[in-house]
Amino acid sequence: MTFPMLKPLAGALVAAAFALPAQAENWDMPTPYGDSVFHTQNIIQFAEDVGEATDGGLAITVHSAGSLFAHPEIKDAVRRGLAPIGETLMSRLSNEDPVFGADSIPFLASSYEEARALWTASRPLVEEKLAAQGLTLLFAVPWPGQSLYTKAPVTSTEDLKGAAFRAYNTATERLAQLVGAVPTQVETGDIPTAFATGRVAAMITSPSTGVSSQAWDFTSHYTDTQAWLPKNMVVVNTRALERLPEDQRAALLEAAATAEARGWDMSAAETDAKIATLRENGMTVTSPSETLSAQLGAIGETMTGEWLEVAGDDGASVIEAYLDEMQ
Repeated sequence: MTFPMLKPLAGALVAAAFALPAQAENWDMPTPYGDSVFHTQNIIQFAEDVGEATDGGLAITVHSAGSLFAHPEIKDAVRRGLAPIGETLMSRLSNEDPVFGADSIPFLASSYEEARALWTASRPLVEEKLAAQGLTLLFAVPWPGQSLYTKAPVTSTEDLKGAAFRAYNTATERLAQLVGAVPTQVETGDIPTAFATGRVAAMITSPSTGVSSQAWDFTSHYTDTQAWLPKNMVVVNTRALERLPEDQRAALLEAAATAEARGWDMSAAETDAKIATLRENGMTVTSPSETLSAQLGAIGETMTGEWLEVAGDDGASVIEAYLDEMQ
């Protein structure tokens, strides 16, 4: 017995199956910071841009504030494919390779212009180092420059000699030593208590951290040194990237380029806004004196030299390219 209607029906079902849209790709994205931080806000916009550009074909869900993976775990989670994409502070990887710490050498790049030049100089090597681990760099955005908070004016490093100086990594510990201060390890959340109890009398950190810790309660002077502008970077698992359809991959890379440009603008705006908040709350905001600038520049040369000793030929190529960019 034959059923003449079955063949047309089967053909229609096959045609309908092929007409269905491809199943959407859903990516989870761990980030270290809360939703109020401009880095996270930029990434949320990036995810929305990707979803719009791919008509929902690639959906990125942002898991902020370390809710999916803690900050120290994010890069390795992406490398292992536990998450296809994630954000991390670049200098956290400097123990793997000194190149990742180029943007955290004090007084090497002390403005947004210099930070851009340093990023242009170091980016190819950063991409190469990440590629060797199966990672692709999408974009990087700096924090506001790290500046000096004290209880009295500082016009030279002599004013810091013997002062208990907040340190939170090896670079800030070395910086404290070179200005003649006494380094004291203090985490961000403990800053107000450390000042109130006299454990520290000075620190170097961003205007963002200064505002969030209400630095006007325990310091009175902000010297805008912009000692370094450390960057957060967004990386993607290279295999996950290559598995995407070509149009989705192109949309992701285009959204990343847009996010980098937007993020740098957001960072500069954050700097201006937070410094204004410090001033509004009674802090004296000044630029470094000529003497202090010269002294800090000399310290920068010392710390750059020390970095070059461990970074070797890679470090030398970064510094050479950076100097070329600055000409």
